[in-house]
Amino acid sequence: MLPAVDLASVRDKFIVPLAVYSRVSTSLCNFSKSSVHFRSVRQRNVCYASSSETLVANSRKDDEKQSSSGVVASKKEKEEFEDLKSWMHKNGLPPCKVILHERPSHNAKHMPIHYIAASEDLQAGDVAFSVPNSLVVTLERVLGNETIAELLTTNKLSELACLALYLMYEKKQGKKSFWYPYIRELDRQRGRGQLAVESPLLWSEDELAYLTGSPTKAEVLERADGIKREYDELDTVWFMAGSLFQQYPYDIPTEAFPFEIFKQAFVAIQSCVVHLQKVSLARRFALVPLGPPLLAYRSNCKAMLSAVDGAVELVVDRPYKAGEPMVVWCGPQPNSKLLINYGFVDEDNRYDRIVVEAALNTEDPQYQDKRMVAQRNGRLSVQVFQIYVGKEREAISDVLPYLRLGYVSDPSEMQTVICSQGPICPVSPCMEQAVLDQLVDYFTRRLDGYPTSLSEDELMLADHNLNPKKRVATQLVRLEKKILNACVQATIDLINQLPDHTVSPCPAPYAPILK
Repeated sequence: MLPAVDLASVRDKFIVPLAVYSRVSTSLCNFSKSSVHFRSVRQRNVCYASSSETLVANSRKDDEKQSSSGVVASKKEKEEFEDLKSWMHKNGLPPCKVILHERPSHNAKHMPIHYIAASEDLQAGDVAFSVPNSLVVTLERVLGNETIAELLTTNKLSELACLALYLMYEKKQGKKSFWYPYIRELDRQRGRGQLAVESPLLWSEDELAYLTGSPTKAEVLERADGIKREYDELDTVWFMAGSLFQQYPYDIPTEAFPFEIFKQAFVAIQSCVVHLQKVSLARRFALVPLGPPLLAYRSNCKAMLSAVDGAVELVVDRPYKAGEPMVVWCGPQPNSKLLINYGFVDEDNRYDRIVVEAALNTEDPQYQDKRMVAQRNGRLSVQVFQIYVGKEREAISDVLPYLRLGYVSDPSEMQTVICSQGPICPVSPCMEQAVLDQLVDYFTRRLDGYPTSLSEDELMLADHNLNPKKRVATQLVRLEKKILNACVQATIDLINQLPDHTVSPCPAPYAPILK
């Protein structure tokens, strides 16, 4: 399958590992630190963002060369374009039904983006291509030992960090590297997906301000901190897989690569790593040269990259005309994850959602009883509710029993709840009014946190000259606001159904906390 695996959310087992940037175990950390101390006496050969040695970093220079050299650069690009294909066929890629095309970049100073298109008319069920394992990068191939690969992943050092480190060292070898044509293609893509811009992980502070009001901004900052934690653990890979890195005459990772360069490489790998199903842990995350970012992601697509005997293949899920761009499924990811992982937002994403976190008040004298009742009904004392686009009314109905439980104040009523079966709470008109009022206030406050209104967002998106990063950020916050507005309307509709609108809301000294 494809996209980014949000390792922080185990339920989303789709594609690339994204969200979880966990640390290695204490024993591994101690081993790493002691080994670093031992080898720090080596002569240091630090790479200070050398454009020839790290992924993505050199693309700006390449772009400048292209824009200044005109026709000559275009001819050179054509040669490199052909080299990529010939390299794959020379190294085992069988005849396939796809071709590489290019489209202009959002930024005129950047090189055009390559993409995969059908080379002939295709029907649903056709195999578009089959990339042999010899052209697929996995941890098993990188580390040369499945046991070490599984040990690293079991101890929570992410696959992305290992794959990024491997390709960074490979790039330092330049054209001597077997992977040189593929690395050059990743540099050309600049960590961008086919549909938009670089991940917000590479945005400036001013550009991140486009996301003000959206929880996605905090997610980006949290993810960036996670990448830094990964960087701090990189030396563990060096020492645990020493036989692999003996071929590289360079210093240990944190001495060879500054953090910003690693971050660029990490984000580039994040945008194209594929999550394969029904394979060993050491092979589940793979870099496939004909996969993303050359393939575009789509949330309403069913096609995905699959591991077959000795290869990774793509079976299309729809007819294609020759020359038509090809798409694959990005997994059940909300638009916030699509933006962070791939730099785009899907307007037709049925998996889009917002999160509401509700918590029982720990100062409530009946907190323990309420916690027990919540657990009995499959809820936690701090419960996360997912509100999917188009299903706002159902989501509100799902949240209400939990909130009603938090509003119970009379001990005798609490005993009735404890003895009852199911999430049933005595509901008086004043309690229901208070619960619904709290929800309306919560959703309204979230909407007030955005600096712009929905109508202002629409006006900005109508501007064809809008900055690409601002455009994709505005698309995201606009869709979030639509869900929040639908939640407000669904809650108001429930208020209007109350039998007596003259009843004042019940006081709630220990009302649940909504975040």
